[in-house]
Amino acid sequence: MSLTVEENIKAQLEVRKNAHIMLVDGMSKLKTQKVMQVQSSVFNVSGLKWMLIVYPAGKDGTKEYLSFYLKIKDKKSLGPNWEVKCSFKLTIVPQNGFNRCHSIEGIESYNANQTIIGEDSFISYEELKKKYLVNDKVVFCADVTDVQPNFPVTNTIPRTIGTAERITLTDVSKKDSRFTWKITQFSSFDVGDYHFSNEFKLGQRRWKLKMYPKGCATGKGDYLSLFLTVSDYNSPMAKTLAVYKLRVLDQLKRNHFETNSNVWFHYDPNMIRSGWGSNQFMRLNELRNASRGFLVNDEIYLGVEFILLSTTENL
Repeated sequence: MSLTVEENIKAQLEVRKNAHIMLVDGMSKLKTQKVMQVQSSVFNVSGLKWMLIVYPAGKDGTKEYLSFYLKIKDKKSLGPNWEVKCSFKLTIVPQNGFNRCHSIEGIESYNANQTIIGEDSFISYEELKKKYLVNDKVVFCADVTDVQPNFPVTNTIPRTIGTAERITLTDVSKKDSRFTWKITQFSSFDVGDYHFSNEFKLGQRRWKLKMYPKGCATGKGDYLSLFLTVSDYNSPMAKTLAVYKLRVLDQLKRNHFETNSNVWFHYDPNMIRSGWGSNQFMRLNELRNASRGFLVNDEIYLGVEFILLSTTENL
């Protein structure tokens, strides 16, 4: 009886101690939703932090080739003139085992000017579909060995086993996809005021809308500023991809004002407070135009609709 892709991955972790494996379940959704990149969780090798980045339609957006990179994540704390030499191998793996992989390998140096290494044209999408894409899943792997930094590193306990994760991309069902926030007495707010909606849970995270009724930063005084914030990173700490629409609802004709976004939300105390959105989400003179139906009886409705969410679990 043949092993599942997850069983094949777990078997490799025993022998590839400096590897990180990322199983992406739902590859086709990335292209359908025009998601530019997939990011792995941060993993540690030789006391340093690393991350895989995949551009499913190519870094240049040509859609003919997939781009695949290994990024060092410690750059902010390494100080000036730092350098890290290492051997690396980037691989796309057949789901029936680790034979006949598609890979590149080499010895490279990371520094302040080069924090990401890989291949722009790693594999054609046609070859990916023909050999490695099975049941909409693809297995990516990076081996990082012989790491030689030119600075002292703490916490360099050798790894005894490789690490692996599954990132699952799921279309959000219509019944769970929408959250609407009613705001009354809109004209009573002052410049600089901001408010959060009630919190709601979807996927592995908790979410809120944040509104500045009379704008913030570059939108101050002339715009409604609107953001989506995220919290609850206790389990897991991985990034979460959200494809969503932020909107101001038209209460008369349902011709809503909305923007489309796809964002990898990550743990960051500043992002929990400020979120992702726009300082200049909607001009206040447009919002107040009675014929548009956005502001009725001094009330507005703000909303978010989720199209796709990722979930991450360790394997």
